[in-house]
Amino acid sequence: MKTLRGVQIRHNKHTKHSESVHFPIPDEVLIPMSQSMGAHCELLVAKGDAVTVGQKIGDTSAFMSAPIHSSVSGTVKEITDYLLPDGKTCKAALIESDGLQTKCPDISVPEITDKPSLIAAIRESGLCGLGGAGFPTHIKLNYDPVKTPINMLIINAAECEPYITSDFREIVEQPNEILESILTLQKLLGIPHCKVCIEENNSEAVAVMKKKMEFVNSVDVVTLPSAYPQGAEKVIIYSATGRIVRDGELPAHRGVLTLNVSTLAFIDRYRRTGVPLITRRVTLDGPAVVENAGNYIVPIGLRIKELLKHGKAENAKKVIYGGPMMGLCVYDVNQPIMKTTNAVIACLKAEMPKTTPCVRCGLCIERCPMNLMPVSIQKAYMKRDVKTLKDLKVNLCCNCGCCTYVCPGHRRLAENTQLARQLVLKHN
Repeated sequence: MKTLRGVQIRHNKHTKHSESVHFPIPDEVLIPMSQSMGAHCELLVAKGDAVTVGQKIGDTSAFMSAPIHSSVSGTVKEITDYLLPDGKTCKAALIESDGLQTKCPDISVPEITDKPSLIAAIRESGLCGLGGAGFPTHIKLNYDPVKTPINMLIINAAECEPYITSDFREIVEQPNEILESILTLQKLLGIPHCKVCIEENNSEAVAVMKKKMEFVNSVDVVTLPSAYPQGAEKVIIYSATGRIVRDGELPAHRGVLTLNVSTLAFIDRYRRTGVPLITRRVTLDGPAVVENAGNYIVPIGLRIKELLKHGKAENAKKVIYGGPMMGLCVYDVNQPIMKTTNAVIACLKAEMPKTTPCVRCGLCIERCPMNLMPVSIQKAYMKRDVKTLKDLKVNLCCNCGCCTYVCPGHRRLAENTQLARQLVLKHN
C-alpha cells in the first residue's frame, strides 16, 4: 500500500452509531436546476403545475449534466432565480407539498441487460457523484474500453472529513446494495477487480464489508491509514493501487474507475425500484447542534433551516455544506439540500483568524498530498501569471485545504489556489 502526505485531524464522528432516520416531508421544497457538474437543466414545469414524487422536472440535451426530479408531490408554487455557490444563477422550482407523496406513474423498474442500457438507466435516474464533486455518473461509466481499458473498480468509502458519517451508515445499513452494485458493474462493464477502500478508524464498516465480500473473489476490502485527505480521488487511487493520476489525466487513463460508496449503493436501489435520486442521507452535526445530531434521509430540496430547527441549532454562527475541510459555507439557511449534500455542519463561531506574513516554514509544501507549492501558486496568482501557474501544476490541487490548515500565519492558500485554477481555466 502506498501513502501520500496529508494531515492528522480530529474526526469527531459523533453520529457514527446514529441509525438513519427518515426526515418528515416538509411543507415545501426548493429544487434548483443545477445540482451536478456541467450544464444547468431547463425547467419542464411551470407555476401552478401539479407534480408527483419522482417526476422529471428538469433536463437538458447538454452532454455534461443529469436530469432533476421532484422529491414531493404537490404544486409548483413559484419559479425563482437561485444563486449558486460559484456566483452564477439558475432557475429553481418552489414546490408546495400536498403531504400525499403520490408516486409518479412514469416510474418503472429499468431493464438493464448490457452497458448501453445501464448508461441510459443511470442517466434517467439523475445520479451524480454523491461524494461532493457531483460528476454525472452516466458519463463516468460511459468510457471507451479500447482507448481507456479499465481493470480496477475502486469504491471510495474513506469518508476522511470530520463529523460526516453518512457513508459509514450507508455501509452498515445497506451492505447488500453495495455488493449487488459491484457485481452488476463488474459484469456489465467488464471490470475484473474491485477494491472497497475504508479508513482504519471505521473498523465496524471494514468488518461488515469483509463479511459481505467473503466469498467474492473479485473484490478486496482494503483498510487505509486514517489520514486526511485519504478520500480525495487521486489520493485513494494511489493509496490502494500505487497508480499515479498525472496532470491532465483522468483515473480512466490509469485503468481505474472510482465511485463513492453512496453513489454505488444508489445504483442497486434504482435498478430494483426505478425511483430516481430524490433523497439524500445527510449527517447533521457540529458544535451548534444542541440535540438530535444524527443521520437523516431527507428529500432533496429540504431547506437547511428545517434541519437546524430539528437540531435546535438556529443560533449557529456559521453553517457548512459538507465537512469543515472542503465544505462550502451556507450564505442563507433557506438554501436547500442538494444531490451533493452529504452533511450539514452547524458552528458556534464564524470569526476568521487574522492573517500574518509567510514565515517560510514550508509546512504547506510538506503536507500537500499533491506535492504542490502553495505559496508559489499564491504569488503567481496575485500576478495573474498563467504560465507559471501551469508550470506549478495548479490543476493537480484536490482542494483538500491541508495547506491552509497547517499554515501558522492562517494564510488563505487553499482559497487562492482555487481562484488560480479558475484563472487557468479561463485561459485554456
